[in-house]
Amino acid sequence: MTITIDARGLNCPAPVIKTKKAIESNPNEDFMIIVNNVGAKENVKRLGENLGYDVTVTEKTGDFFLQMSKSCCTVIKENSIINNDVIYVSTDKMGQGSDDLGKVLMKGYFYALTEVKPYPKAVLFVNSGVYLTTEGSEVLEYLRVLADHGVEILSCGTCLNFFNLSDKLAIGDVTNMYTIVEQMNQAAKVIRV
Repeated sequence: MTITIDARGLNCPAPVIKTKKAIESNPNEDFMIIVNNVGAKENVKRLGENLGYDVTVTEKTGDFFLQMSKSCCTVIKENSIINNDVIYVSTDKMGQGSDDLGKVLMKGYFYALTEVKPYPKAVLFVNSGVYLTTEGSEVLEYLRVLADHGVEILSCGTCLNFFNLSDKLAIGDVTNMYTIVEQMNQAAKVIRV
């Protein structure tokens, strides 16, 4: 049986929460989730994949239909170079005082992060921190190294929209506050930069 969830017109993070609640109530079912914006499509797709579903997306007249089917087998990835820590980045500068020095320090931080193992499970970017994941950022090369090693690079969709950067995201995925809270709650520790 396939359960249909119509999440059209719902603002972030409501489509993800509605989908997660339905999955928790019906763990052995398949789902069809309908959304009408790209952010919701990406967030619901990532939720399904993280929970072990195969997700197929089709688009019809501006609506996205996400067919989620339980995978026949779940593959657990073990990666000894990743720990369960999360880094929370809320600005594009490190420290207070000189903005120019703060940008140099932030670049140095992400370079150093690529050189020290284990890597964090995820790096969450909010507020002006999203400037670091968009075109023109001086830390993109370091974020690519992290992403290539399995670190999740997640930028707040509301923040990208606020700064008119949604179409300039250069690395990682768009996320929502629900996922940010979930990542922080599940982390061994949260490191604020």
